[in-house]
Amino acid sequence: MGNPKAFLSIPRKEAGYRPIHERITDYGEVEQTLNSEDRILQASRCMDCGVPFCHWNCPVGNIMPEWQDALYRGKWQTAYKILAETINFPEFTGRVCPALCEKGCVLKIDEKPVTIRENEAAVAEKAFNEGYIVPRIPVKRTGKKVAVIGSGPAGLTVADMLNQKGHSVTVFEKDEFPGGLLRLGIPDFKLNKNVIDRRINILVAEGVKFENGITAGVNLETGRLLDEYDAVCIAIGAGKPRDLPIEGRNLKGIHFALEFLQQQNRINAGQTVEQEELVSAKGKHVLVIGGGDTGSDCVGTSIRQKAAHVTQIEILSKPPVDYNEDTPWPVFPNVLRTSSSHLEGCERRWNLASKRFIGNGEGKVTGVEVVHVKWTKSPDGKMTMRETDTTEIIKADIVLLSMGFVHPVHEGLLDELQTGYDGRGNVAVVEPYGTSVNKVFVAGDALTGASLVVRAIASGRKAAEAIDRFLCRV
Repeated sequence: MGNPKAFLSIPRKEAGYRPIHERITDYGEVEQTLNSEDRILQASRCMDCGVPFCHWNCPVGNIMPEWQDALYRGKWQTAYKILAETINFPEFTGRVCPALCEKGCVLKIDEKPVTIRENEAAVAEKAFNEGYIVPRIPVKRTGKKVAVIGSGPAGLTVADMLNQKGHSVTVFEKDEFPGGLLRLGIPDFKLNKNVIDRRINILVAEGVKFENGITAGVNLETGRLLDEYDAVCIAIGAGKPRDLPIEGRNLKGIHFALEFLQQQNRINAGQTVEQEELVSAKGKHVLVIGGGDTGSDCVGTSIRQKAAHVTQIEILSKPPVDYNEDTPWPVFPNVLRTSSSHLEGCERRWNLASKRFIGNGEGKVTGVEVVHVKWTKSPDGKMTMRETDTTEIIKADIVLLSMGFVHPVHEGLLDELQTGYDGRGNVAVVEPYGTSVNKVFVAGDALTGASLVVRAIASGRKAAEAIDRFLCRV
């Protein structure tokens, strides 16, 4: 490393967020950026630690020390080149990844890890702005055709990798835009959609074809995929949300989180939503059930829609702040995560289980009865929940269910391809990334269940390798 002692004299410096009073009035990205000189200084903090647990923690195996060193030396193009060897879309992960790498940084022991994620985003933006990223059109085509179903991070990765191998790739997307979860599931204030369009345009210029608004297995003729393509990759995500089937579930005003987020993203894209179909938090008491990232996105979106009050509840206990002895370094820590949305004004509560939805005479939800719960750990480490005698009613004019996803929404696709689910509700595999049907493969959340964008990209890279090996044999 160029300056292995820089971490002793240069403190961690984050770009931070735009002022709250400004950012809640729009859907622009909340994160600010540091200038190039500051980014170089932050990269210099990457120490000669010997064992790079940052690299060990990263699902795609990004070589953090090497590209941090290049950045420290001002070699931005070299830094991007090293990044691009292991990750296809650093401009996505640099914005929305929870930075597993930083949790493994040796400096995380002192809670001051290298700003790897922000550095990654900066390198990617410099690469686009200065023209390092240009279409790489394959010199020779193999004559093999691949259908990728789903254009989320896994599907885009599979398409990119196989196209660069010379195979002809067509991506089928059920929505009107490509991007999957990146496009419609993540709010604009975390990921501006121009960032997606910019990358899609590169892929198109490189030869990848996109067919949007097509639900494979419904719009496509039966057998077309298997008859016309040499390989098919299922990358449809895990879009079936976990429901909360308690009393009053049929009341008006109870919505799945993704329904709420997708609608706002479509509105931001210029689409018009009929008044009777509009899910709006304006002037309402909003209750978000579920304490994860998607729930946080609902909080930020509700605040931008001018909600009167936003409450987010979680059935689990409140995690420790900063350090948790049950998840010590270098593993990903189970600690309290406070997002930019939480900072904008949200009441957060823990140890609450929902018992029933309460409505008025017009069939609209007005509140949720919750019971306080306690968690205890048995000697073998298993956590057990028990309800207490304390209940209360939380006022709610709109309830957003954000409790994760259970399995893919296939709408006939898996039936057509004659494959099915495993015991966890994900697409079944019989070998790494291959299904029980010849030439049908699977990648991303459809294989693993709902996970991170970076893990979907990692899965897409491995699936693409498996598909390429298959195509080279046939």
